[in-house]
Amino acid sequence: MASIHDGDLCSARGCQAAAAWELRWNNPRLHTPDRRKVWLACEEHKDSLTEFLGSRGFLKDVVAH
Repeated sequence: MASIHDGDLCSARGCQAAAAWELRWNNPRLHTPDRRKVWLACEEHKDSLTEFLGSRGFLKDVVAH
């Protein structure tokens, strides 16, 4: 049986790897505090995408996809 997440790809530019992580974030200047946007990340890009969002104060949570 296929997972509902089959085919979900990493959000890193040009990456075609399967997503393993969900990086949940929001931009407080644009979104209400309870709103969460989601970027998907493969193992290779998890740290760089987390760092990108974290350095801007946007990252709220990282969970397994």
